[in-house]
Amino acid sequence: MSRTRLYLLLATLTTLGYAYLAYSLYFSHSHVGITICPIKNITGIPCPSCGTTRAVIAIINGHFSEAALINPLGYLAVVATAVLPVWLSYDLLLQKETLRVSYNKAENYIKGSKIFIALAACLMLTNWIWNIYKGL
Repeated sequence: MSRTRLYLLLATLTTLGYAYLAYSLYFSHSHVGITICPIKNITGIPCPSCGTTRAVIAIINGHFSEAALINPLGYLAVVATAVLPVWLSYDLLLQKETLRVSYNKAENYIKGSKIFIALAACLMLTNWIWNIYKGL
């Protein structure tokens, strides 16, 4: 993937993530809002990432153990939305490609590691079972 395409994609996803988080924070106290998960909307069964926004909101409010129980992926989302804008800005301002180089290394590692893919699949399946068990 080209540098421009990667950075534009990451910037867009990060911006959309912040916009949805702002929307969710605004409506979290009133219990009004939309569920954007197509799997849950169609089947009624939560997907592996269902509850991530609620977990992020719990982390923001300092409820760390509650966030882990809602969906552990919330921690990954917090790290990504905190680090990516800074890293993108660093590369763009200093005309570097550290993010792209790291992305390419990670992509090559994942492609060549069947154990990593199997472990990630098992973790996502476990999280999905956890979400269904909780009745998200």
